[in-house]
Amino acid sequence: MLGFLILMGTVINNPILVVERAVYLRDKEGYELIEAIKEGLRSRVRPITITTLTTLCGIAPLVFIPGEGTELYRGVGIIVMFGLIGAALVTILTLPALSALVLKPRLGNKHMAGD
Repeated sequence: MLGFLILMGTVINNPILVVERAVYLRDKEGYELIEAIKEGLRSRVRPITITTLTTLCGIAPLVFIPGEGTELYRGVGIIVMFGLIGAALVTILTLPALSALVLKPRLGNKHMAGD
């Protein structure tokens, strides 16, 4: 249960930031919906990857190095590790498609694809 609570606090922000950036680009910058989603994801892929990798490196000793006390929290570490990996993959691979289905295109876009 503790692992899921840790995950909730860590994982929820990435998709929110990607979608918020796409909506901003669509509404304020005039991007077409698909281009806004691509650009929103492109601007967040590196921070998502770096945050996930640094957290995994911090939790790895808890999971992989045996010692006194680690057996109590090894399950928490495993849940957090695989949860972070799964959430990062979902954010990067499926969130753009879901955003394209849910978000509405804006009429009168001034930014065209390829400009």
